[in-house]
Amino acid sequence: MAKAGTKLIANNKKARFDYFIEDTYEAGIALHGTEVKSIRMGKCSIKESYVRIENGEVFVYGMHVSPYEKGNIFNKDPLRVKKLLLHQHEINKIAGKLAVQGYTLVPLQVYFKGSLVKVEIGLGRGKKLYDKRQDIAKKDQRREAEKQFKVKNLY
Repeated sequence: MAKAGTKLIANNKKARFDYFIEDTYEAGIALHGTEVKSIRMGKCSIKESYVRIENGEVFVYGMHVSPYEKGNIFNKDPLRVKKLLLHQHEINKIAGKLAVQGYTLVPLQVYFKGSLVKVEIGLGRGKKLYDKRQDIAKKDQRREAEKQFKVKNLY
């Protein structure tokens, strides 16, 4: 996602560990002024958040945007439910896939695209414990191979 004009704010590494991400969507997010200022300072977390579709609209729950320090009375609740902006045909497509058991929507990352705040959401299937163990084993093998390569090249 390292395209020109984008700046990563928050990343949800745990989502890729816990789910097989099959599809990703880019959504805008409806924010208030002080929330945007806080996000510009990097004060945003999506670790414990999830996405739901209600009445044909998409909302993100549990996304923490810290209050802006100079915002006083204009600050909003840090954990308020935020609306995601998607086209209706995309929402219908996602809702159809969510009807299949085992699928869930999770936010993967929050970033600036130009001056707009965007959220990348992923449609994923939950991993079983043995799948997670396989991922950990692969990561360990890769790390060990890199270590061996580094040691070999030092001598």
